[in-house]
Amino acid sequence: MSNFDRGKELVQGSSRSPGDQPATLSRYESQKRRDWNTFGQYLRNQRPPVSISQCNSNHVLEFLRYLDQFGKTKVHLQGCIFYGQPEPPAPCTCPLRQAWGSLDALIGRLRAAYEENGGSPETNPFASGAIRVYLREVKECQSKARGIPYKKKKKKIGGSSDSKGDDDSTSSHHPFS
Repeated sequence: MSNFDRGKELVQGSSRSPGDQPATLSRYESQKRRDWNTFGQYLRNQRPPVSISQCNSNHVLEFLRYLDQFGKTKVHLQGCIFYGQPEPPAPCTCPLRQAWGSLDALIGRLRAAYEENGGSPETNPFASGAIRVYLREVKECQSKARGIPYKKKKKKIGGSSDSKGDDDSTSSHHPFS
């Protein structure tokens, strides 16, 4: 059985022997597994169902848009009187969306999970240019709507970050956690 077939079985919820995985997974590994399983469930719920091997960037984009309904980040529309204000003084009817940082982290985990489960880097739908463009557009839209620019993290020579920027990924939770 190939690694990709094993990955498909994991997504489809088949049982595995206890020796196949470490007893305790890191927080990142646990989240990556949850995200992978959630994406697999999303594909199976499509009509007709889509297998992981048939998945493309359009399925990924639809999944990201689907997740917006579970978002907790207020994104003001251009016509809103609070558009561009980082701390609006009153509530409004603008939609809640997934924060850009959360989507960016999710794509990173799914990209890794795809390849760890036997998918080829050349065919990885999470690594496509369309996904990068979508994430960049979400980032720009949310930055303008909130009036707070996202700053690139600067790296020191040692590789640690000396500028935190404005990343909402720590405050948003995945809807299926």
